[in-house]
Amino acid sequence: MASGDKEKSKSCFKEWMEIQEKDLSELLQALTLDPQNKDTLKHLAQKGIDHFQEYIDKRKQLARRDASAFFASTWCTSWENSLLWIAGCRPSLFFRLVYVPGGSKMDSRLDEFLQGTRESDLGELLTYTQLVLVNSLQSKTISRVEETLTAELAALQEEIADQPIVMIAKGLSETGEMNREVEEALDEHGIAMVRVMEKADQLRLNTLKELKLHLCVHKWGRKRDQSHGRENMDD
Repeated sequence: MASGDKEKSKSCFKEWMEIQEKDLSELLQALTLDPQNKDTLKHLAQKGIDHFQEYIDKRKQLARRDASAFFASTWCTSWENSLLWIAGCRPSLFFRLVYVPGGSKMDSRLDEFLQGTRESDLGELLTYTQLVLVNSLQSKTISRVEETLTAELAALQEEIADQPIVMIAKGLSETGEMNREVEEALDEHGIAMVRVMEKADQLRLNTLKELKLHLCVHKWGRKRDQSHGRENMDD
């Protein structure tokens, strides 16, 4: 990747971090000033999702010039790079942000609720109903998509050892420089890495969108049913 491309990639990331901080600040302010204003909260949540979509669209174009830079980015700290999953956060980590605030007490109460050994008032029931839905989403995400992409990345890492690296070693030992065939093999591998990153980014985006639906839409729908004298027997 040329120095100009590296700077563009770094700027893209830094801009995204600044936007995230601004979005979070606006959301926290709205929660503090008027936590009952659902329209405002919904707008801010969607705004954050839209900004993430813009970010992954931008970096997709940059990654097509050099995918490896995003899998071991120089603009992140070593600790941040050690946590990366396919050039970003692991989607299952998002669920920790839902579970952590309640801690172990929430986990134990959820187990009791799922087993039918705990009775709860309407407010608590809504909370646990949402958690059941989030738990279902988490299981689907991890088992059906996240693990598949992890295996796909592992296969690519094995392929580069079978093809480009062997070709590089052979070419350097015979001529002292990489030949055109090696360059083409590396380019093909880079394209495959970009595809995996794009799938991972789409999964991250879809996870955010579905979490929003599970945590917000269900609750609002339940309140609407209650106001009309209807009860959801599935809950």
